Amino acid sequence: MGKYTKIVVLLIFGVGLSLVPTPEGLKPEAWDLFAIFITTIFAVITKSLGIFNASILALAVAILSGTLKPEVAYSGFSEGFILLIVVAFLVARGVIKSGLGKRIAYIVIKKIGKSTLGLGYATFITDCIIAPAFPSNTARSGVLYPIIESLAIGNGSRPDDGSAKKIGNYLMMNGIAGLSISSTLWFTAMAANPLGAEMAKKLGVDITFGSWFVASSVPSIVAIILLTWLLLKIVNPDIKHTPDAPKIAKKELDNMGPLSFKEKIMAGTFIFLVGSWALSSTFGIDKTAIAFLGLAILMIYEIFTIKDLKSDGSALSTFIWFSILFTLSSQLNSLGFMKYLGDHIATALSGFEWHIAYIILMISYILIHYFFVSQTAQMLALYGIYLQVGINLGVPKELLAYMLIFATNFFSPITPQGSSANIIFVGSGYLDTGELYKYGGLVVLINSVIYLTIGSAWLLMLY
Repeated sequence: MGKYTKIVVLLIFGVGLSLVPTPEGLKPEAWDLFAIFITTIFAVITKSLGIFNASILALAVAILSGTLKPEVAYSGFSEGFILLIVVAFLVARGVIKSGLGKRIAYIVIKKIGKSTLGLGYATFITDCIIAPAFPSNTARSGVLYPIIESLAIGNGSRPDDGSAKKIGNYLMMNGIAGLSISSTLWFTAMAANPLGAEMAKKLGVDITFGSWFVASSVPSIVAIILLTWLLLKIVNPDIKHTPDAPKIAKKELDNMGPLSFKEKIMAGTFIFLVGSWALSSTFGIDKTAIAFLGLAILMIYEIFTIKDLKSDGSALSTFIWFSILFTLSSQLNSLGFMKYLGDHIATALSGFEWHIAYIILMISYILIHYFFVSQTAQMLALYGIYLQVGINLGVPKELLAYMLIFATNFFSPITPQGSSANIIFVGSGYLDTGELYKYGGLVVLINSVIYLTIGSAWLLMLY
């Protein structure tokens, strides 16, 4: 089916759905907004439209059809947490441009990269170090991939000469797995995290930078330790020792020279941002204002410039589609649709103890990602519903609120298209399609076991 045929089919579906009589117990505008929202999500899932195009079309339809008043429809553009995500995107550009991210990676490799397992941990640790200032796992993949590729090639493993299994396919899969954990570890490491926190707040759960780190730290550290080692056993690369890797790292560091002035400014700004975000709730400081201050510092020292902003439109496009979809999702909740749907799902699960209901909700939320190409799209579509259902069934709200957002990150390797961060590794040629599904499924299984056991127990101790 061609692109334009898909668009026509989706429009017919959306219009047809809106013409279906409003279910009893729902307001007509709630049903109309659901028709617009679900059509938008399907457009993204089926790749009929990009998420940016689908979102702005949905906004126009919602207003022109009278479903939402203009002042309500545009309200998402003033949300502080969305501005925080956008500004953090720009700060992340400074980490890449200054060379600081690359330097950190090579320093870690130089220290612990004498074995294949050590290289796996080195890239994992590097990712976790830089993640707090990167609200995009896709952006971090752009930092990590060239380093992983150079290590693979440096050890005689190439995608096109039959040597991919020497070490390259393990390092690439480890990169995909690492991004799923680093995004779970830090509140600001993935754009969907603050979004989920904002949605949770509407249901009585307050998630901050500090409380997130405390809640995620124990299962995430366990995952870091176990996942890299288990992947080594599962993938079983031919090369187990890499004595030349530290030499490669040393050579790269020598080429980079001493820490530059801009790298020092970037490092100082990075530490300032993470520290301030961690203490923001304690001292009542606005996290978004802190991000703007950090960006201002980078602009003063020309680590980030207006030219950089013009050359990369991803921050602006993210701001627009994020604001729109958050508004649509929030209004579905405000108009009672989330509660209506949640009540029906809760009725279906009403015979279960909350422990069983919790497991059913979590496993279904994870498996449903097979059908989504966007982590954020799934969160917008399902997070509020699942959280409301769980609360109705007696699941501790803090437990479910955190764990659903954690899952939105740790389920990303489930398919090659499960996260846009996967794509650069998928395209490397080191992993064939069968390996991507097999290893990705095993990674998500391991992640799920760790977070649903150790993570759940830890959260219940905290709350």
